[in-house]
Amino acid sequence: MQTNRLFTILYLLMEHKSMTAAQLAERFEVSPRTIYRDIDLLSGAGIPIYASKGSGGGIRLLPHFVLERSLLSSEEQDEILFALQSLRAANMQDTQVLTRLNGLFQKHGTDWIDVDFSTWNGGPAEREIFSQIKTGILEHRELEFCYSNSLGETTQRCVEPLKLHFRNSSWYLQAFCLSKNNFRTFKISRMRQVRLTDRRFVRERTVLPEIAVPSYEPGAQISLTLRFSPAMAFRVYDEFLPEQICRDKDGFFLVNLQHPEDPWLCGYLLSFGAHVEVLSPTRLREQMANIAHKVAELYQK
Repeated sequence: MQTNRLFTILYLLMEHKSMTAAQLAERFEVSPRTIYRDIDLLSGAGIPIYASKGSGGGIRLLPHFVLERSLLSSEEQDEILFALQSLRAANMQDTQVLTRLNGLFQKHGTDWIDVDFSTWNGGPAEREIFSQIKTGILEHRELEFCYSNSLGETTQRCVEPLKLHFRNSSWYLQAFCLSKNNFRTFKISRMRQVRLTDRRFVRERTVLPEIAVPSYEPGAQISLTLRFSPAMAFRVYDEFLPEQICRDKDGFFLVNLQHPEDPWLCGYLLSFGAHVEVLSPTRLREQMANIAHKVAELYQK
């Protein structure tokens, strides 16, 4: 406890330049006398820390102490801070660490990145799942959850969480499954009722197996010509390249592109509803017409 307090005192002084014994005592819930003993210990260890009395007095470190003893260049310090900002944006890093290192390097960096991993229909519950997984990985604590596989079968799992992966626009957890007594990969969107337990696990550093994530192998490329209504302007500009887009005299968007001929292509085009028309190829146009006819029949019953 005392060692942690000594380090924290250093971090605070690096960040705030000067603090009084009373402020530090309140921060750690100890007496000012204990703080002065801590200062003596730090000074005896060779840390250039001193206390001054009177107006404007306080406990301080000699200027530039940290930078003069740093083994990192200014550029390397920036790289570390940028990396930590990325982790914080991903909710994978406590902001206290970033704040302390900013004080350590005597830098005041720009808050340059913000990432929201929740899906359009997610929210606080989804962010809480990420938080529990993160804590489980960092603190070596078992996780329990219900998991639905690709066949819709639901099972109760207890795992040792090891690593997060982002593949093919989805998040996966790689873990050692105690139920199966083997490594498994879980798609996070299929995890429900996630609970972080108090049970700790110890796993020797090991090479994890390659994660089993379905790979995407695109089909043959075909030339598409699509016509979008002006109401779809926001999606057209978001989802296609500028050189693929032109407008006709009526304000409609004509999009020409090369695209893999995959089963999901029709479903993607149907997401535009009545605001898209396939002009070519004829084969795809006929497929879309056939699907639209079947959909219409469903609503005529």
